[in-house]
Amino acid sequence: MLIYFYDLKTKLKDYNRIKRRFYYDLKKSRLSTYPWRTKSVLIVEDSAEGMADRFFRHYRRHVEVYKARATSIEEVF
Repeated sequence: MLIYFYDLKTKLKDYNRIKRRFYYDLKKSRLSTYPWRTKSVLIVEDSAEGMADRFFRHYRRHVEVYKARATSIEEVF
């Protein structure tokens, strides 16, 4: 299981345009089918690592992304 932490990093005047395009493309991609998606965290299976890397690579100038591997995740509340 992979956890992607991301944050949009762009100039203030371009922020809304980049944000709209980023979330529109995310919604259109197969990554949107994973249930563990929040505003800045995306959790995918190991088999989708390449797909997620390609998606974030497309926005590498505008997004700061970190990836972590996990064996299990528990819901606290």
